[in-house]
Amino acid sequence: MANSRILNDTAIDGQIEETTAWKDFLSLIKIGIVNSNLITTFTGMWLAFHFSGLSFLGNLNTVLLTLIGSSLIIAGSCAINNYYDRDIDHLMERTKVRPTVTGKIQPNQALWSGILLVALGLIMLLMTTVMAAVIGFIGVFTYVVLYTMWTKRHYTINTVVGSVSGAVPPLIGWTAVEGNISVLAWVLFLIMFIWQIPHFLALAIKKTEDYRAANIPMLPVVHGFEVTKRQIIVWVACLLPLPFFLGGLGLPIVILGTLLNIGWLVLGLMGFRMKNIMKWATLMFVYSLNYLTIYFVAMVVFTLF
Repeated sequence: MANSRILNDTAIDGQIEETTAWKDFLSLIKIGIVNSNLITTFTGMWLAFHFSGLSFLGNLNTVLLTLIGSSLIIAGSCAINNYYDRDIDHLMERTKVRPTVTGKIQPNQALWSGILLVALGLIMLLMTTVMAAVIGFIGVFTYVVLYTMWTKRHYTINTVVGSVSGAVPPLIGWTAVEGNISVLAWVLFLIMFIWQIPHFLALAIKKTEDYRAANIPMLPVVHGFEVTKRQIIVWVACLLPLPFFLGGLGLPIVILGTLLNIGWLVLGLMGFRMKNIMKWATLMFVYSLNYLTIYFVAMVVFTLF
């Protein structure tokens, strides 16, 4: 990445896209995933401060180490994922312009950047608590080895396996403050774990042909749309009891979580009546994004009053 501006070698709709080295780096680390996980990491950390009675402002060093450290291990994991998947990414529309595919970032650059980011992130988490670093490592191992290198290319359960790594950020945030995992922290983990499966299955329906072209055994590719719809609804239904374990955050959080879950379940059941499954999958995907943002932000806001 010596030049600040490099021309993309891949033609898109007959044109050559021009990008910067910084934009390529952000694409390599999947900055959207990094940012979204910051929300859940912060929520876990904020609630740990809230229930432990510790001062948030009085522990800004822990706050910064946790947020930066967790962001680095997620960014590094995504970079390694891009390194490993470069042989299939060129087959899919949504990934064919990644810098590891176009050659704008060389494979060794991607790999060592990922390893360095993960190492720095784990060191920063270790400066908070050992448990936070251990959980961070588990998340990295699950995403890179168990998901990217193993199940993604062989089993439809890859979505479930990958969801474990996506569910650890609130645990990292919590344990960076507390050093141990409470029931409430496990509930946050379960919400994140279960939420991801219908979220990514809806995306898999939308991108079925991409996954088919890359020979990735996503559920809709292997078992079809009807089975996938039923799986989505079952997983959404599994979210229903979880808000009742958050009573310590107040009745409004329990009510909000229940309403969000019922709304998602109703929308899911509508999939059996809607003829346009792609439209339904898009609605489910968009709802899931709003669900996560609203619920986790509300957990922080409601504890302020």
